[in-house]
Amino acid sequence: MKHARVIVDGMLHNATEQDSQVVLEDGRRLWQDQVTWLPPLVPVYKPRTILALGLNYADHAKELAFKAPEEPLAFLKGERALNGHRQTTKRPAGVQFMHYECELAVVIGRQAKKVERGDAYDFIAGYTVANDYAIRDYLENWYRPNLRVKNRDGATPLGPWLVDTKDIPDPMALALKTTVNGKVTQQGSTKDMIFDVPFLVEYFSSFMTLNPGDLILTGTPDGVVDCQPGDVVVTEIEGIGALMNTISST
Repeated sequence: MKHARVIVDGMLHNATEQDSQVVLEDGRRLWQDQVTWLPPLVPVYKPRTILALGLNYADHAKELAFKAPEEPLAFLKGERALNGHRQTTKRPAGVQFMHYECELAVVIGRQAKKVERGDAYDFIAGYTVANDYAIRDYLENWYRPNLRVKNRDGATPLGPWLVDTKDIPDPMALALKTTVNGKVTQQGSTKDMIFDVPFLVEYFSSFMTLNPGDLILTGTPDGVVDCQPGDVVVTEIEGIGALMNTISST
């Protein structure tokens, strides 16, 4: 099942998807442009910790002229960085290069501590799409990005849907695609991750406790391009959904 959180007539609703429509708990069916979208994390899955991967696709590491990491290159993000489907993300004035990053986002479903790889999927509630915008101007070092690169308010759209784990039989074989103003600019597959989802759950839970709602953003393949105010960016993952976002100026 696909879950969402939306606002209709000033009221917060949990919703599901049916025939491309948004179905509210009271049975009303609405089109996507008739609701205001929030990150699709129901209260029980409210994020506490957001873990994000850098250079987790070999082709992206090559694109940036870096050697692929030998262990996960991870950093933390604040919850205020999250944004919803069909919302806007600001491009700061004077920035030379701001790019999208289409990423599979893993939502932890129950407390995980020292989880073995073979049991990893038992601790996952579901998956959604993340667009983790980055500003290269602010980057101090590819292996130690500073806060402004990834932690700006509203810089990480998430959604539209949270899809139950059982509905994604193999998250390591999903096609990813990004379009900018309708033109395909990025294509890839989760099968090309350097560190796959079970490995990441095992790795992170080996030294920290993962709680329900914690997010793991798993990185992006190559094909990132600079985005300008007015650009409409759609990051899409097979079986999960198409996340739309518009760039605005400050």
